[in-house]
This record gives sequence, structure tokens and C-alpha cells, in this order.
Amino acid sequence: MIQCAFKLPNGTVLRNRLVKSAMSEALGDRFNNPTQGLVNLFARWSKGGAGLLITGNTPVDRCHLEHAGNFVLDCQSDMARARQLATAAKSGGSVALVQLAHAGRQTPELINPHPLSMSSLRLNLPGFGTPKVATESDFEDVVRKFTKSAALAKEAGFDGVQIHAAHGYLLSSSLSPRINTRDDRWGGSLKNRARLVLAVVRAVRVEVGDDFILATKLNSSDFQKGGFTHEDSIEVAKMLQNEGIDFLEISGGNFEAPASYQYKTKQSTIEREAYFLDYARDIKAVLNIPVMVTGGFRSALVMNNALSSGATDLIGMGRPFIVDPEFPTKLLNGSIEMAPAVERDFPPAEELPRNAALNWFCHQLALHGENGDSDIAVSVIDGHENYLAAIKFLTDRFLAARVL
Repeated sequence: MIQCAFKLPNGTVLRNRLVKSAMSEALGDRFNNPTQGLVNLFARWSKGGAGLLITGNTPVDRCHLEHAGNFVLDCQSDMARARQLATAAKSGGSVALVQLAHAGRQTPELINPHPLSMSSLRLNLPGFGTPKVATESDFEDVVRKFTKSAALAKEAGFDGVQIHAAHGYLLSSSLSPRINTRDDRWGGSLKNRARLVLAVVRAVRVEVGDDFILATKLNSSDFQKGGFTHEDSIEVAKMLQNEGIDFLEISGGNFEAPASYQYKTKQSTIEREAYFLDYARDIKAVLNIPVMVTGGFRSALVMNNALSSGATDLIGMGRPFIVDPEFPTKLLNGSIEMAPAVERDFPPAEELPRNAALNWFCHQLALHGENGDSDIAVSVIDGHENYLAAIKFLTDRFLAARVL
């Protein structure tokens, strides 16, 4: 099943069902343009055999980055570099999308001490400032920025865009009654809370046309008390389908409740794979468009069972692409039965510093950018500490470039 081609509603054919889901590659230069390391990595991923590649978190507003090293796609971007990235991502036969995002209140305080948000509720983590409450004109500006970035993605030669409405970023937080406490037309009922996401998707579709892939990433749940629920997710999925998206990716959680970044070491293979598959099954049951599930897939058996059961149409993965960019070809031709799962050998999460496992993978991405390959011999703690040092360096570099 994973080796079978798949046709999206806009007519684009993917050569197989494996997708490199968006990660925060953080391999932008000091002006947030793609580095040669990022271009080379996407070329390697494309030749590695996946049907679809999605760029990491690509902000539409350089005042609202998720990471100082983000590749940003806006009016200040170097379009020659953006075109090189698109060409590289498609060079081996993959279809390539840009994931467009606005970090909202999850923008680090050093980048923006008062980031735009649905309310003044501050992120309950160190390093994040008190948000500025968005006004009507701010919402119009957000929609314009997503639309412009989508147009630039098309100009650069990408096959489509994915609108990031998951993981607690601005569009995701607009859906959450815990964060979106507004009493105007942007808050309250689910219809109102979905207004911003739908406005962005609608405007982007008008801008790029029907032939360009338009996807959305949506939480199955925020997994927080008072947040966006699974029942809400099902209803928003139906709303997005009505706007003509080509597929919906299902994930979950946010910075405060990072369900999508988890790793498990003690459960059986099936239990520790496909974190969001049951949620996706419920959502897919009410849709006629393709669904993609990301989070935990490793073995070909579980992937094929998920596809054959009808719970999903596409299999999204991230971390295995960092460890072995060529693993899709090996999985598809049967030379391996399981994607790399080095995290299963890590110490239990409770024995590590917060986000140490995630930061180890981020360090491995940095090694790809610097040296052209990962190095799994690096310990979890060393990778974690190296990445924290890299964040400081990249943030200092970003701030210095901003004042030039």
C-alpha cells in the first residue's frame, strides 16, 4: 500500500504514500533565506524516494518567527534562493509544498516581546512575552500575508502550500476557546473561532487557483483542558473541506502540551506508533477529501494497516528523514521493514531535560546543514546542549541582521 501512487483532488499524482512532514529545519541564513545546506538536504530527501515533501515551519511574517533560523517567505525573501529550494525538493521526483505559518504567541520573546495573538494570554513557558491582542486590521494583515506568501511559493516553483493551523500557532490558537476568549466576530462560537483559518484558506485558494495544491494541518485536539476538542476538530475539518482544500493533515498538541513531539519506549510496537490515527479515523469518516496522519509511524506493517483500514490516505513522518534521508526507498523496496527509530533507545523522557529528545533531532538537522549528514553517535544530552547553544547563536545573528 505505501508504495502505491495517489492522486490528489487537484490532479497531482504522488508516486507513493510516504510524506516528509514539516519540521523546523531552522536552516535559514541571517536574512532568513534558504542556506545551501537546506537546499542540499531537500535534494537528498527528494532523491530518497518520498512521494511528498513539506518544508519546515515557514513564517509569512518575519516579526513572528517560530525560530530565528526559519526560512521566511515574504516580500523581502531572496526569490532566487527560494527557487533553488523548490527545484531541489522536486529534483528526485517528489512533489513539494511550503508549510506557511504565523507563530502568534509562540514567537520567542527575543524576536518579538509582544507577538500578535487572539488574546493577551501569555504562553505558560519561559522565554515568551505578553501578546498584543489582534485588531480587525491585524486580521486583515494576517490574511494578506498568508496570501502573498502562497503567491510567492507558486512563483518559486513549489507545487502547493500547507496552511499550518495546528500546534498552537496563531491559526491554531484562534480555534482554541482557552486562548481565543474574544467576544467579537472572531471569538465565541466555533464558527467564529474558525473564521480566521477559513479566511486565510479562502483567500489563498483565490490567489493560487485550483491547480495549485492547498492543504491544511489541523490539531485533532489541543489535549488541554478548555482547549480545542476532538469534536471541534471534526466540525472544522468539514468547514475546511467546503473551502476546497486538497488534503487535511491531522496532528495534535502545542508548545505547552507537545503531543506531536512525544516518543514512547515501553509500549508495544502498535501502541507507540500512529499517535493520532484513532482521531484521524473519526475525522476521515466525515470527509470526502484525503487525510494524512503524522506522528509515530515507523514500521511498514503499521503503515500499511493504517492505509488498508481506510483511517488515512497518506503517511507523514519527520524524524526518520533526519536520521536516514534515503530510508523511503529502502522501505518501499522491502530492504528494511521499519523506518529509523533511534528515539526508542533514548533514556525515558522523565530522566532527561525538557525537550531534550526533540532538541537532539534539531541538532541533527543542524549537522545536515553544516556537514551534509547526521551523526547519531552524539549523545542525547550533548545534542540537547548543542542545540540550545545554536538557538542563542541564531537569535543573536537574527537580531544583529535586523538592525542593519
